[in-house]
Amino acid sequence: MRRFIAAAALIIALAGCQTDATDGVVRTNEPAKGDYTAFGDAFDGLKTISDVDYYASDQAVAEAKTQFRSENYGNAGALFYKATRLAPNDGVAWLGLAASCDRIRRFDLADLAYSRAYKLIGGTPEYYNNVGYSYLLRGKLQQARTNFLKAYELAPKDPTVANNLQLLSSSVQNIER
Repeated sequence: MRRFIAAAALIIALAGCQTDATDGVVRTNEPAKGDYTAFGDAFDGLKTISDVDYYASDQAVAEAKTQFRSENYGNAGALFYKATRLAPNDGVAWLGLAASCDRIRRFDLADLAYSRAYKLIGGTPEYYNNVGYSYLLRGKLQQARTNFLKAYELAPKDPTVANNLQLLSSSVQNIER
């Protein structure tokens, strides 16, 4: 019986953060699903990752998105940064941090956050759209177009991507010197 309790305690202690197989984002300290039949009913009461309704970074991300929509980009960036500290493998938080850094023209920090976001969420339409917008803000129109087109290929019906392509088109046509 002591070995059973010691093994169960060790498994719980080592569980740490687990990856959600649906999106590859680590956002919790709950134990993962697994075959615990060797331990009897000891793990029956534990939540699995699909049962978790709340993650440590959720509140910070929600508040950050509200600040971003209100055009308070510095506050949004601080809250997204907090979310990345609470859940370092939260790709959404890293993408939001990058977008916030773009808006305050800290492109060096944005590049670091985009790099981390890509490692966590991969080449999603949102990722390419945000990177394209970052290049548009920097005046690097060719790189912006390349990324917007990648986003468009992945999500041709996304209105945000279509609007950004239109914005890029008008930027090219209305160059003032």
